[in-house]
Amino acid sequence: MGARLFARVAGPEGPGRRERIHSTPGARWFPDDTPIRQVHADASMFVGGVRALLLQSLHPLAMAGVAAHSGYQGDPWGRLQRTSYFLAVTTFGAAQDAEAMVARVRGVHARVTGVAPDGRPYAASDPHLLRWVHLAEIDSFLRAHQRYGAHPLDRDGRDTYVAQTARVAEALGVLDPPRTEHELRDQLAGYRPELAGTPAAREAARFFLLSPPLPALARVPYGAIAAAAVGLLPWYARRQLRLPYLPVTEATVVRAAGAVVTRTIRWAMT
Repeated sequence: MGARLFARVAGPEGPGRRERIHSTPGARWFPDDTPIRQVHADASMFVGGVRALLLQSLHPLAMAGVAAHSGYQGDPWGRLQRTSYFLAVTTFGAAQDAEAMVARVRGVHARVTGVAPDGRPYAASDPHLLRWVHLAEIDSFLRAHQRYGAHPLDRDGRDTYVAQTARVAEALGVLDPPRTEHELRDQLAGYRPELAGTPAAREAARFFLLSPPLPALARVPYGAIAAAAVGLLPWYARRQLRLPYLPVTEATVVRAAGAVVTRTIRWAMT
């Protein structure tokens, strides 16, 4: 089970990449046993990753770029593998490899431009859009870890996590990323007037929640992960994506199922 999960997340190059990430000598951006390593190594990232995709889709310009350039429907596993590799290198890899990875991603962002369906131009290198993607991502990872992680962080740990992720965000071109949990909440709230449940965002939600390219046996555990991710979304995101809100079911069945699946993944991967 662990081998199959790793193959899905890391891809065919996963074993070689893992060896390089953990065996290359040299300084790292983040020391061992720090919050960013604790969060990004935990199985709760599966829940946080789905939540991040759903939340990020609510910015029309970010969603336009994803729909036009990411190929998430044609190659969702490839996109997942590229994202997981980026997180692994910047969190655990040698500093020179992290810097090279960031430079590579910035080069890709420089080529991603276009016009959204509403007529507004977008660019993946836009610091404002980059910050939205960063905020939605780390808020999702942190909330999932607090709900389903093996060792939830205390307040100081959560502030440290946000501050550590700011280093990666600034390297990617984000201006003034948050450095405390309070700043994270404030900056997310500042984007609320820009968010909308566009047809492209709702289509992406249907794809990730209802029709992911998975074998039959994997659909049940994935369903628990997806339901747990939806259960962590803010109310406005559910409304804009037209997702149901079932408080009793989510507080009992969904939460229990999410805990079981993340514990199983954690056991399998370790």
